[in-house]
Amino acid sequence: MQKPSYKYTNELIKETSPYLLQHAHNPVNWHAWNKETLALAKKENKLLIISIGYSSCHWCHVMEHESFEDEEVAKVMNDNFISIKVDREERPDIDQVYMNAVQLMTGRGGWPLNCIALPDGRPIWGGTYFPKKNWINALTQLANLYKETPNKAIEYADKLTEGVKNSSLIQFNNNDIPFSVTKLKTTVANWKKHLDTKLGGSNGAPKFPMPNNLSFLLRYSIQAKDSEIKNYVNTSLTNMAFGGIFDQIEGGFSRYSTDQKWHIPHFEKMLYDNGQLVSLYSKAFQETKNKTYKNTVYKTLQFIEDELTSTEGAFYSSLDADSLNKDGKLVEGAYYSWTKEELQAILGNDFKLFSEYYNINSYGLWEHQNYVLIRKEDDKIFAKNHQITITELDKKVAEWDYKLLKIRQKRAKPRLDDKSLTSWNALMLKGYIDAYQTFNNPHFLEVALKNARFIVSKQLTVDGGLNHSYKNGKSTINGYLEDYATVIDAFIDLYQVTLDEKWLTTAKQLTDYAFDHFFDEKTHMFYFTSNNDTALITRKFEIEDNVIPASNSIMANNLFKLSHYYSNSYYLKVSKQMLTNVYNKVENYGGGYSNWLNLLSNYVGSYYEIAVSGSQAKEKIKEFNANYIPNKLFAGTTSKSTIPLMEGRDANDETLIYVCVDGACQLPVKDTNKALSFIKITF
Repeated sequence: MQKPSYKYTNELIKETSPYLLQHAHNPVNWHAWNKETLALAKKENKLLIISIGYSSCHWCHVMEHESFEDEEVAKVMNDNFISIKVDREERPDIDQVYMNAVQLMTGRGGWPLNCIALPDGRPIWGGTYFPKKNWINALTQLANLYKETPNKAIEYADKLTEGVKNSSLIQFNNNDIPFSVTKLKTTVANWKKHLDTKLGGSNGAPKFPMPNNLSFLLRYSIQAKDSEIKNYVNTSLTNMAFGGIFDQIEGGFSRYSTDQKWHIPHFEKMLYDNGQLVSLYSKAFQETKNKTYKNTVYKTLQFIEDELTSTEGAFYSSLDADSLNKDGKLVEGAYYSWTKEELQAILGNDFKLFSEYYNINSYGLWEHQNYVLIRKEDDKIFAKNHQITITELDKKVAEWDYKLLKIRQKRAKPRLDDKSLTSWNALMLKGYIDAYQTFNNPHFLEVALKNARFIVSKQLTVDGGLNHSYKNGKSTINGYLEDYATVIDAFIDLYQVTLDEKWLTTAKQLTDYAFDHFFDEKTHMFYFTSNNDTALITRKFEIEDNVIPASNSIMANNLFKLSHYYSNSYYLKVSKQMLTNVYNKVENYGGGYSNWLNLLSNYVGSYYEIAVSGSQAKEKIKEFNANYIPNKLFAGTTSKSTIPLMEGRDANDETLIYVCVDGACQLPVKDTNKALSFIKITF
């Protein structure tokens, strides 16, 4: 087969990132971010265009088509600038710095992110998506500014760089703060004003799932006995699972919905969302035993295995929002939407019932006479209203899904971003562990172990650190704090289901490595980048929880747990100091500190160490996991243990359960229900 010939090829052809390779044949002379590119900018004394995006970003594709594939635009860029393309998923450190700069300038951010900087990388101007004409005008003005009055550009850069540096400052809080349940309750009371109790999520649109927010609020609703918050969480989870944001045919969640009812998403599916949502729905099932939550988990994990899993057990990053339609044009949502005529032809006599189940009506209509499937009712209610049994309905839904899937698989698939990021793999690994804990399906543990072995064999470095990205058999880019925090978290959980101490030992080793290379003694916080990395214009702390919790909040939670396993008072001291540093920020912005609030919940209520020793240790832990217990950790052994928490508790003929709080233990018992009676979940 003859290879396609291209009029243009730039430096990005040497890269492995799917996003960078998408731009390798633009007429723009793109470069990757590296020492050579930055040296070239200084040598030619040209401003930098730093254009940041990712492969499944719809508006990144739009701007590429309108501007970066356009020869007129390319001439302006090539004549006056050194243009750098950055994959934000490969280089979150660069994205953080320039996103911060653009937010300071414009009050908003997003992707594509386009920032103009001095040759040394200090930003002077930026924004997100620009139509072609606006982009040319802006670039022409900036090029003239730098040629005619370079001092003005340097003055802008000085001010903006100072702002970027100051925005990430965090103070060491010397005050001895008594953590309190009152703080939690006040924070949630303030947060309630922003919650959409009718449809779920936050008020208004767009709506992001924000799994960590819902995970904390689920926990809070049980521990604080807050029925209003519990109803809100269940409303959110149900409407998300019923909505078009969840792929009703193949499973898996898109990033967010553009409307209030969770109907029409930006159709890209990201690994990090799905990993966290599997964890969330698994925990919610533990508490509610809601069948919809179980189906959501199983369907999502099937999607992950079908579309985002490599033969090595690694997880790929994402599927694009856009795909080719019948006319061969890249269109957002083409793979996922249906016309009424198509559905009638596929389903025949079943169309009427199908159309009522999935709302092929004004409620489910999208645009251009296309429908995105969305549900309105629980299966029990729907079956009762349509006078069929649940068994019959389940059979019908399975048949419909099978028929639609066969047709859909003949369509052009969305593009796959097949790089594997360590942090996102760890989030998905944790999802599989949580699903295994809840549903006791051995297949979920098999997948989890295969992925954990991939991380250890491919992403662990000779000196005990982590790489960030993996593709085509190569591990690249020094790991960021997010890689360490998420892997440590997942490996702690993997130990709790396998009782294999190597996972806990590896988690501790990675923690100690993070102290050596990321920790700031002044603040007791961890930098996002290692001290082995080439410096950017500033070194930042990631503090606020977002769609993914902040790496510092995950680390603080990790240190809390590891302090229990290893009786390590220093870990506990640092964890407590980290929480103290952000304590005064949480009250008015619960949504930005939900993982910190999770840690605060551990401090203000009883936190249980459940140690199980004996041949039936794993089985006893499985019995515990039939229940939702957010304020606990497990340790266990079927033989001997080297972990301080298990000291003096080697296995003998009978399996014993020890329930402890702050080192004070109940007498050991054999019966799980008796042990459960010692545990108080509420504050």
